Parts: sequence; structure tokens; C-alpha cells
Amino acid sequence: MEITLDKIDLQILNIIQANAKISNADLAKEVKMAPSAVLERVRKLEQKEVIKGYTTQIDPLAVKQTMLAFIFIRTSVGFACSTNAATLLAALPEVQEVHHIAGEDCFLIKVRTADSSSLMRLMRDELRKIPEVSSTKTTIVLETVKEQQQIIIPEK
Repeated sequence: MEITLDKIDLQILNIIQANAKISNADLAKEVKMAPSAVLERVRKLEQKEVIKGYTTQIDPLAVKQTMLAFIFIRTSVGFACSTNAATLLAALPEVQEVHHIAGEDCFLIKVRTADSSSLMRLMRDELRKIPEVSSTKTTIVLETVKEQQQIIIPEK
């Protein structure tokens, strides 16, 4: 099902993405509409799952999650890439993202842990338990220059 968004919807998405804590009254002022009309639009965007949720960005260093790594995972089922493996990977609390990718590997996951020993524990104790995982390649991040969840919202 294709979702149609008009110029006002796109404006609302841009504003909410920049500041999810904006009040409905302030949002209404920014898009020059009545608060009740804006609230209805936001509810419709939530119902259509255009807006999937609201989150808080927390500095990983503040909560001692200093190790960031990307792990390429190859599965024994090859290109078919087990949905069971994807589900099990996604269930691990250290795993922030799971991507099914093209190429020799099947998945690319983003993980955050406290340190290298906790990363090793994750790989030895958790990834090894997933039957379809046949091999991994890990890239450890030394420095993050840019990291964001925001996407580019086109203007109509």
C-alpha cells in the first residue's frame, strides 16, 4: 500500500524529526494550522506507521557503552538468509541494527558494548548460539564522525 504525503505532512515530519518534544500548539504555529487539525494529521501519520515512534538520543559514553562495532555475518543457509537468525540477532540487547545485505555475507549488524571483552563475550556466547551463523567479520570503530537516525524528507 502506497502512502501519499502532502506538503503539510512533510513539514510536520521535518519539524517532529528535528524536535520530537515540540508541543502540538507550537507545531501548529509552525505549519500555520489549527492545533486540532495538526493533532489529527500526526495521529494519522502514526496510524499509517509513517511515524514509527519517538526516541531519546543518549550519549553512549555517558552510559559506558564505549565499544562500537559492525559485524558481517555469514549464514549456513547462504543467500536465503534465515529469518530465524535475523530474529535471534535482533533480540540481542547489544545489537542496535540488523541489516540483510547483498554480497557474500548475509547480515550486517551494529553493536554497542562496554569494552572489547564484552564484545568478545557477545560473539562467543551469543552469536555462537545461533545455529545458522557460520562466520563473522568484525570491524571496530575507532572514532565516530557522524551518526544520526534522521532521514532526508523531500519537499513537494
